[in-house]
Amino acid sequence: MAFGFLRNAAVLFLVLFSLSILVRSQSDLQPSPSGVMINQVQLARIDDAVNAAIKAGDLPGAVVLVWHQGETVYEKAFGRRAVSPHSEQMTVDTIFDLASLTKVVVTTTAVMMLVEEGRLRLRNPVARYLPGFERNDKNNITVEHLLTHLSGLRADLTLEEEFDGYEIAITRAFEEKLTAEPGTRFIYSDINFLILGEIVTRISGMTLDEFAAQRIFKPLGMRDSMFTPPAILFPRIAPTQECAIWSWPCGGRGATMLRGMVHDPTARRMGGVAGHAGMFGTASDLARFGAMVLSAGKFNNESILAPLTIERMTSRATPSYVRDVRGLGWDIDSRYSANRGDLFPIDSFGHTGFTGTSVWFDPSSQTCVVFLSSRLHPDGNGNVTELRGMVATLAAAAITTESKRRNVTVGTGIDVLRAEDFIRLRGAKIALLTNHTGRARDGVTTVELLWAAPEVDLKVLLSPEHGFGGHSDEFVPDAREPSTGLPIYSLYGPTTRRPTAAMLAGIDTIVVDLQDAGTRFYTYPATMAYVMEMASTHGLRVVVLDRPNPITGNGVEGPMLDDDAIGFTGYVSMPVRHGLTIGELARFFNDERDIGVELDIVKLKGWQRDFWFDETGLPWIAPSPNLRTVTQALLYPGIGSIESTNLSVGRGTNTPFERLGAPWVEATRLSVLLNARELPGVRFYPAPFTPSASKYSGESCHGIHIVVTNREILRPVHVGLEIAAALHQIHGDRFEIDRASRLFGSREDLQRIRAGEDPAVLAEGWVAGESEWRSSRKPYLLY
Repeated sequence: MAFGFLRNAAVLFLVLFSLSILVRSQSDLQPSPSGVMINQVQLARIDDAVNAAIKAGDLPGAVVLVWHQGETVYEKAFGRRAVSPHSEQMTVDTIFDLASLTKVVVTTTAVMMLVEEGRLRLRNPVARYLPGFERNDKNNITVEHLLTHLSGLRADLTLEEEFDGYEIAITRAFEEKLTAEPGTRFIYSDINFLILGEIVTRISGMTLDEFAAQRIFKPLGMRDSMFTPPAILFPRIAPTQECAIWSWPCGGRGATMLRGMVHDPTARRMGGVAGHAGMFGTASDLARFGAMVLSAGKFNNESILAPLTIERMTSRATPSYVRDVRGLGWDIDSRYSANRGDLFPIDSFGHTGFTGTSVWFDPSSQTCVVFLSSRLHPDGNGNVTELRGMVATLAAAAITTESKRRNVTVGTGIDVLRAEDFIRLRGAKIALLTNHTGRARDGVTTVELLWAAPEVDLKVLLSPEHGFGGHSDEFVPDAREPSTGLPIYSLYGPTTRRPTAAMLAGIDTIVVDLQDAGTRFYTYPATMAYVMEMASTHGLRVVVLDRPNPITGNGVEGPMLDDDAIGFTGYVSMPVRHGLTIGELARFFNDERDIGVELDIVKLKGWQRDFWFDETGLPWIAPSPNLRTVTQALLYPGIGSIESTNLSVGRGTNTPFERLGAPWVEATRLSVLLNARELPGVRFYPAPFTPSASKYSGESCHGIHIVVTNREILRPVHVGLEIAAALHQIHGDRFEIDRASRLFGSREDLQRIRAGEDPAVLAEGWVAGESEWRSSRKPYLLY
């Protein structure tokens, strides 16, 4: 069923609007009632775009809804619900024939529920659940093939052959023959989801509409969502087209305006209930469903799907050799993705419906765009393909990272604890693991605040690597805090990494307040984990005062850590850049390593995952002597990963981790070779230096300076690997690359560099591990 082209006037109008979104004014930004910053002028352009398309005759009317970060920020009705046989005004509560949105809202959700319950396996043959389906060489089609449209089945049953009855459709689907080998070719197919609907019915013992009503619509409060709506609701339903009951194409003898009866001819012949079409619903109901998806499977305390299920079905499920990128049911980047618009990222997802409907979800900005029209009314000639994409573009432009961050004030865990008047620590006898980074926004130390807090008994201080003052690069002895006289027990001595029973005598609660660097081999999280282990052993509670990941909570990069390298510089196997806050790491460690301690995280206030530290309004306090800026923290995952080799990484200079070299390095040749690689977000130039500490102290080093040109696209671990590869190419075994294995984490990758393999290819090989890490960490995310 092909769409037509927009009329020239509408196309010209929309092009002009697509250009105009590049111009915005700060004065346009207005807060919603809950404080989300919205560019109201930008959102108003949705009005103009939709009204122009209505005027051009591309649709009679529409409802558009934008949901963002927990609230509806835009909801409007346009034009007419009906123009024939008489005119009716569109309203926001209009019920639409959602067509193929049925596939994702109902059928995919139902299938994944059964997967979670262990009653269905994605990679099992369909014939295991539907005996007889294997006829005509279909025995190799799996449930996953159906969900991804890789079954090899054609687009639909023969529409010109009329029939009446659900069972007849199922029988005809069983008799279908392959048009391609399963798993080899993307063919968008209604038959796939017709069959999936039958699988849900057979396994659950309920018809698909019963399953949807009980398991999806009712828990989410989707009161106007249903199959086969009752006649009492017809006045609120947008009609589609004049069709005879079983015929296709529409029109002809006996045609009547379809209102409350599904437009799709196959679903109509099946009694209005099918896995590929038949659902009716409103924009607000779809927003509730979208809120559930974007909230990791929960909405209003109702858990519909597990977080990992949401991750699985909205991540790429099609193989790399298939151009059309699909999730399980969901569209990600295919020939049908025009409704994503021009600005939402490539890993966002959604779906369209033939009647003129669409949804698009962006997890990174927590945004859902719902566009509902009855573009087929009254004569089947409407077209909203361009308009849907334009609406998504305008919505994305109105709710930007820039607008979210206006006047943001981030509060750390200690700020939140102080605002609560320390109530969760009342009566506690406390050991505090902290250092110089443990400070509130106004600079008052956590030690001072807990020491003065009412009914809080601060008894002991614990310090990590670099000591309580954060200035040491050597082992740290025990000490005493001068203002309080409290003992400071070092957890970075020659033999001490964990607190002893003597250190914890008389303690019932351990509080942790440390600024992490966001890199796997930074040792503060391991020290925290060791403290958690001892707390569990002694029956103590642990309270972590959370702090931002300085290099964002979205950045995940690098190889997984080799199992034999797990230890103080890598407590669990994870990518080099993990993208978690220290509080989220504590949650992950506690469950995944079975520590089992009583754990309480005092969450950050106002922090969002894509914030860099310099966007929080918090003062930068170098977490250790050689991480003096956010830029150095960003480069640290890559440059630090090769620091164990015979290189100076700038310790003992004013710009550690922004430079590296050695007396034997051919700096000019190295910078030329690296710049020729055209690595995104970074450039290099030769710059000699003489470090005053650490390796080659007092010696003149030939080296390179690293200039970050775009931190948003920089992949620092890849940069570190490229530098290692270039040094090996130029200097061979003089560069002791094998010594990098403990921090870099993958001995195999370093061996492959020695063998001359392309570091860019090796970095691409990290994708599977990075994706697995994103999935495994998702249940522990707090923001």
